[in-house]
Amino acid sequence: MISLGSMSINVVTLFVEDLHTAKSFYQEIFGLSVAYEDENSAVFDFANMSINLLDVSSARSLIAPEAVANQEAGSRFQFTIRIDDVDAVCAELNARGVTLLNGPMNRPWGVRTASFADPSGHIWEIAQQLT
Repeated sequence: MISLGSMSINVVTLFVEDLHTAKSFYQEIFGLSVAYEDENSAVFDFANMSINLLDVSSARSLIAPEAVANQEAGSRFQFTIRIDDVDAVCAELNARGVTLLNGPMNRPWGVRTASFADPSGHIWEIAQQLT
């Protein structure tokens, strides 16, 4: 039997209310080009995995019989990108019009972090290992 825990996660699908706005955010803020798109989705390739932005109307059939939570339900996860300089990236995000949710701040576990949300409320954290 294959141990799923030893396999790589290749794609994370995020459900979005406004595909056009979400797609623009990922292009502008992350500096990515669309790897694939159709009328219901847009896929962006990060270094080690892909993010699929999927319109909520198409998400329902993908996860049926489960329900798609609405944006007001709150966050239950965050993505973290390790970087070398949180303050420099925060300045760049600010220049691009991104509002930080928190940070930059030093965490007790030796990491400097800051967080922001995409237009659909998915939380992204940037994290710098402190020496």
